[in-house]
Amino acid sequence: MRKARSTALASSSTALQTASRGFDLRCGQSPGWDRAGRAAASSERIDLRGTRSGSKTGAGKGAARGTEAFQRGVAALQQYVAREGRHVVGRGHVEELPDGTTVRLGVFLSNQKARRDKLNADQRRTLTELGLEWAVA
Repeated sequence: MRKARSTALASSSTALQTASRGFDLRCGQSPGWDRAGRAAASSERIDLRGTRSGSKTGAGKGAARGTEAFQRGVAALQQYVAREGRHVVGRGHVEELPDGTTVRLGVFLSNQKARRDKLNADQRRTLTELGLEWAVA
């Protein structure tokens, strides 16, 4: 009985030592990983071009990408209004464009209305011309 007790004390002191090094083997963590499961150096990874992996460089990002999405949404709205004759769209409605791309038109309109103060003048004018009264500047 005395030997079993000393073994338990030794294992608990080993757990304390490993916890003080930044990981806890009782929780299944491995050395070099934080509690969220990320590698300790993941925020400092550098890709082959020499830039950080999270940097926003290159085409297809930022304002140009948002403009393309806006144009797809406008095209979907034009198609919907031409077919249905009304501007009221359910949030779950999905519109398929002639080129085969799908636009979640209801979500698009909901987002544009919620973020109307961030729309530029051209975007507001476009939505107003399509009959959306809330887009009036």
